Amino acid sequence: MASQLVSILLILLPVSICSPPPFHGLESEGTNRSSIRFLVVGDWGGLPNAPFVTPVEWATAREMGRTAEHLGADFVLALGDNFYYRGVKSVDDPRFQETFENVYTAKSLNIPWYVVAGNHDHAGNVRAQIQYSKMSQRWNFPYYYYELNFNIPHTAGILQVLMLDTVLLCGNTDDFQDGKPSGPASSVLANRQLLWLQERLQRSTADFLLVAGHYPVWSVSKHGPTDCLLRRLHPLLVKYKVTAYLCGHDHNLQYFKESSVGYVVSGAGNFIDPDMRHRNSVPRDTLKFFTGKSSTLGGFAHMEVTDKKLIVTFIQARGTSLFRAVLPKRSL
Repeated sequence: MASQLVSILLILLPVSICSPPPFHGLESEGTNRSSIRFLVVGDWGGLPNAPFVTPVEWATAREMGRTAEHLGADFVLALGDNFYYRGVKSVDDPRFQETFENVYTAKSLNIPWYVVAGNHDHAGNVRAQIQYSKMSQRWNFPYYYYELNFNIPHTAGILQVLMLDTVLLCGNTDDFQDGKPSGPASSVLANRQLLWLQERLQRSTADFLLVAGHYPVWSVSKHGPTDCLLRRLHPLLVKYKVTAYLCGHDHNLQYFKESSVGYVVSGAGNFIDPDMRHRNSVPRDTLKFFTGKSSTLGGFAHMEVTDKKLIVTFIQARGTSLFRAVLPKRSL
């Protein structure tokens, strides 16, 4: 019944395209700014009961604030599982305060948060998370999937980010069983999102093109590669020369380089998991970095985009960088 209701709402609600105004950087950094900087965090969604946050979320939130202050951050990409374990019930759900507003309190994090839903969010009311965009100055969730475009300041460069709902595309999972997507609730709606994505990939002339969702394409951890995304998304990422795919779902930090695409797994916002059971399920030599050590206290990714390169830095909640990768401008 719940999935039928979601399908009806999706059919009635037209696709919203989120195109922010040209990006001009931080006023406090003067007029010489020539890059875009942002944070990527997934699986950050606290707990359903008091104290409503985990030690990993607290530590990661504090370090996100320090990183945003010292390295700069103009927005946050929040990649799903925003509220454990069954999302929110309504736009007035106290979880918005308990797990989000009261945790990410650093002034440097009072910036736009661009949000997509994860499997745990789909166990609740995703429409309420979308509606919360009207209640919060920094929470931006205009639709289940949407497009972001930014001008790289003082250059002619463009950063484009396509935000996906991989649960609508592939189906939900039961993390306490096999943890594999069970197939989309509606093949019509899944195909509609895929056509939307393909159209935007095909016409994109952005210098840097990112695709972001919750489920991983590649992962060596508990959930492993997502077969649905390998079939339906991976060929598009390669064909249209996507710079990188960003995701969460597995509760650790991972980086892959495969077929000239970077794959960032940033799912350590609330839990940390050292599981590497799928290390033989990814192409040989594509895994460049992995950490799930409890000593990190969690972590996230910081990204900086100039007119020539995209720099990905994985940062542990203890306050040090762990790994850095550089991706070039697209060659179209």
